Amino acid sequence: MIAVVTILGAFPLGFFLSNRLAANTAYAIAYLWAFVFQGIYLMLDSLDGGMNPAFETSEFPLSYGVVTLAIFAVGFGLVQLGHRVGRGRRERRQVSSGSSLTSTTTASAANGNAAASANVAG
Repeated sequence: MIAVVTILGAFPLGFFLSNRLAANTAYAIAYLWAFVFQGIYLMLDSLDGGMNPAFETSEFPLSYGVVTLAIFAVGFGLVQLGHRVGRGRRERRQVSSGSSLTSTTTASAANGNAAASANVAG
């Protein structure tokens, strides 16, 4: 479940949120919700006396902690990657909107000068 939240949520949060702190916080909240949900699900399965528990109750699941920490770190990397790609998209959008605004102003100024010249000459 935490891998699904990381894959589906981390990159889009970094891509669409321009504030990096907000994107990291939103990812951390979504990940931690999924982590708690998954942890409770796994604990109940092992305490219920299920036939195939995720962990044996006699051993500490250190490998589970290492894997979940790695997924958490990969998620923050995806948020940063999404933020970098999104920042490039936002900068290109600003440049293109600024250049179209400049060309419109130049064209209208040229038309205004032509009209003023016609009034003076006529």
